[in-house]
Formats: sequence, structure tokens, C-alpha cells
Amino acid sequence: MKRSTGILAAVLFTALLAACSKQSLQNTYDRQTTFIESFVAAQMKADTNATLRRIGGAYRLTLHDTLTIPRDSLAEGGKVALYYGCFTLTGASLTTGNLVATNLKDLATQAKWTLTDSTRYKLDTLTLGKDLVEGLQDGLKGVREYDEGYILFTGKYGYGNSERGTIPARSALAYYFWIESIDNE
Repeated sequence: MKRSTGILAAVLFTALLAACSKQSLQNTYDRQTTFIESFVAAQMKADTNATLRRIGGAYRLTLHDTLTIPRDSLAEGGKVALYYGCFTLTGASLTTGNLVATNLKDLATQAKWTLTDSTRYKLDTLTLGKDLVEGLQDGLKGVREYDEGYILFTGKYGYGNSERGTIPARSALAYYFWIESIDNE
């Protein structure tokens, strides 16, 4: 009888720990959502022509948007050529200290990065639906040629519990982007 009581206690303790861990993770993602919403609100106040779209788990803030100009938009399986800066979002603002990846030389210089490989600063091409984290995948859906803005998402839609290079596990991410071209062929 003592053995089955001990096993039951261990199972209950494990279940309690898992529930606490899950709640802690949800609290982290809720706090990240607050950071994202504060960042978006500040940007929209500064640029009254900015537009916000919530697509899946991502927020896409397009700066000085001009919806009246006809342009191609990215469809599933399409390719997008872009410049970007990827930041971990640890508060309601972005700093160059939180820059983790970029193909913009000026941004890398501002962050005091010293890279000798100048070929790193070139236009990147991504395919929608291929090898992208869920938040970036969602945020890129429907972007148009020459759009500029931010795609932001919590760690739930990024790398989750995995660490990726200089990106810590469970990190909220903010991508600054400038779209050069769209190819849906």
C-alpha cells in the first residue's frame, strides 16, 4: 500500500510541476504580447499612416502604408526578396543591443558589429512556406513590394523552447523589413 501511495504522490507532484511550468511559460508569452502591443502603439502614434494586421500569431506593422498604390503581394509558395534586421524583444522598444541578425550594413554598423565578410550584406530571398518559423511565415503573408515595417511575435511562434545561435529560447522576435520584390510564379 505504501508503494502505491508513493507512486501516486510522485505522479501528482510531476503533474503539478508540469502545470506550474506551463503556466509560467504562458505568463512569459502574455508579457511578450504586452511588449509587442506597446511597441506597435508607439509606432502607430509616430506614423499615422501605419497599418496593423494580425495574421495567425504575428503582428505586421506596415509603416507609411499607401494601400492605394497597386503592387504584387506575397502568396503561399511565393518568393520575397528583402532586407531585414532581427531583434529579440525584451521590452516595449528595440535597441541595437538586441540585434541578432541582419543583412543591412548600416544597421550592423549601428550595433557595432565588425564583420569582415561584406557579402553578408546582400538582399535575401525567402520562400513563403519553406523553412520559416511560424511567426515570420504568418507575418510575411500578403506583404507587398516596397513595404517597410515590422513583423513581431512571441516565442510561442518563434523558436519556442529551442535556442538558435544568438537567439535565446522562448524569445519574442521583431523583424524590421524592407521588401524589394515579390515573385509568385
